[in-house]
Amino acid sequence: MPTLLFLFAALLAAGLFLILADALKLPTLGAARAMLSAGRRDKKAAKTMETWLMSLAVRLSKHIPMDEYKKNRMNNILKAAGIGVTPEVYAAYAMVKAGMILLSAVPCLLLLPPLSPALVFLAVLVYFKETRKADEQLREKRERIERELPRFVATVEQTLKSSRDVLAMMENYKKNAGEAFARELDIVTADMRSSSYEAALTRFEARLNSPMLSDVVRGLIGVLRGDDSAVYFQMLAHDFKALELQRLKGQAQKIPSKIRVFSFIMLMCFLFTYLAVIAYEIVKSLNAMF
Repeated sequence: MPTLLFLFAALLAAGLFLILADALKLPTLGAARAMLSAGRRDKKAAKTMETWLMSLAVRLSKHIPMDEYKKNRMNNILKAAGIGVTPEVYAAYAMVKAGMILLSAVPCLLLLPPLSPALVFLAVLVYFKETRKADEQLREKRERIERELPRFVATVEQTLKSSRDVLAMMENYKKNAGEAFARELDIVTADMRSSSYEAALTRFEARLNSPMLSDVVRGLIGVLRGDDSAVYFQMLAHDFKALELQRLKGQAQKIPSKIRVFSFIMLMCFLFTYLAVIAYEIVKSLNAMF
């Protein structure tokens, strides 16, 4: 009995950690050494388990069918999010990670049956979490860049009084930009040097798919075409400041609701633990009676 309770507590703790890590957006384990260190700039050492899961995903990816439209769309998202794997490997990794959790439900059917449904639910949760990871990383990257756009627009507005060199504007701002925005500016400035300025800016806009960035790119293209864009960027700077204030107010209003959600999750987890132990004792008592 103590051994089963210890096993139950350990597995439940692992499940709670994964759920709360997703809810609280805690850092996840590093991905595979060979596959993801090239795609991520931080170059952190990956865990052995993640490496093993990735190796399984690479083998499984050869047998995953994917239509051309979905493959191209996913490939663009992965590149924009900075994840250096193919769409097939990305999909296979989610299946492998969820499958490992699902397989652990088999011995639980023999040792601790009440825990098996929780593991099945956890496997489904992990699968959807992994399939949404690229979109979430891209969304977070887009939000970090959008938070810098008001300052960037104000800088462009001031620079237009003395210069109309768009490439120089972006290179000068890159020195003081945040990590995500500086990385994108590196890409777009390199693209501008090797191709048409307008085409490079258009690709920059398409990578992030941000309405705020679209407004900025539209103004920069106007500068390249010789338009008098000083008034445009002045109005854009005013609008972006208003949007930033609205965003900050929205974040402040979400804090109490997040606390309530996390408290509810913790309450349900403790309630599930309590009910699972009671159910186990009831089943054990019935077996002893009959």
